[in-house]
Parts: sequence; structure tokens; C-alpha cells
Amino acid sequence: MDEPEWNRALREQWEFQWKHQVRPRLQGLTDDEYFWSPVPDAWSVRPRGTSKAPIQGGTGDFTVDFAYPPPDPAPFTTIAWRLNHVIVGVLAMRNASHFGAPAADYDNWDYTGRASTALDQLDEQLDVWLAGVRGAALEVPVGPKEPFPDAPMADLVLHIHRELIHHLAEVCLLRDLYLHLNGAAR
Repeated sequence: MDEPEWNRALREQWEFQWKHQVRPRLQGLTDDEYFWSPVPDAWSVRPRGTSKAPIQGGTGDFTVDFAYPPPDPAPFTTIAWRLNHVIVGVLAMRNASHFGAPAADYDNWDYTGRASTALDQLDEQLDVWLAGVRGAALEVPVGPKEPFPDAPMADLVLHIHRELIHHLAEVCLLRDLYLHLNGAAR
């Protein structure tokens, strides 16, 4: 059976952005870039026990900084923080809620201290997401695991794609800033 037209269109919307804009810009991300902060006290992913954030989530050797409720204004965040927000909060939690992936949240994630591993995790979560979008019933309400349970799945897919484009564009901008401030070659 062929993939429904709207599922294909929504999947291809993100796939085009990923293949032609975002993924090439993430190629070669270094650990220095991953952890670099252009301002003091930025939220990041840190070795366990080294954070000053009100909450440190994670199960492994690294934790992610956050607070609930989030402070206003929100702290600046590093590439490591932004990538892990996308991996866990945008993709893995939705993959678990809607597409049968293992349970995931900020507290039970095994954060990494390696940029290459974070990119592998991002690739993996995106694969699960896109496979789910391929077969999703777009008109069915998303249910109680989402803030707007009566909204159709199509609204969630559009929201997630907007989040991916937004946050990963920020990551690319931070890479550009790092490059220009540090005279690094790409």
C-alpha cells in the first residue's frame, strides 16, 4: 500500500531540510563546539556533579541543566544542550508516546559527552520519527500525553518539524559563531 499523500508531504518537508540544509552543517561537529559557551553560566550537558543548575537530569556520567519552572529570562544554552533538547524533549519523548519507542524523558536519558554520539542519537531518533510519520493517522487526536490532547496528529507533526528547524538552525548559528570567534576551520 502506498504511503498517504499528506504523510509523504509532511515527512518530505523535514527530510528535505535535514538532507540539504541541517545535516551537512552538522558534519564534523567537534566536542569543543559541542560544549562551547560564548557567555558565562550557560546551560549545557556536564559531567555529573559539576552543574550549578537547579535541576540536573540524566542517568549516566553526564547530566543536562534545567529548572522547573524555567527562569525568565531563560539561560543561554550550548550546542550540547540544544541538541539534547531536540533528541530527548522534541523527538524521543514523542517517539515513545506515539510510535512505540522506549520511554524517554529528561531524567532517564543517558546524555553523552561526545558530539559524535549526540549526532548518532539525533540520527536514530529522527529515523524513528520519520518512520512513525510515514504511517501516522494524521486526523486522529494526539491524546493525553500532549498539551493539546484533542489536536490532530498533523498539528503535532507540524509543531515538531517547526521545533526541529528552529533549534537546529540555532545550533548551526552557534557553529558559525564558534568558527568566526575561534578562527577554526571547517
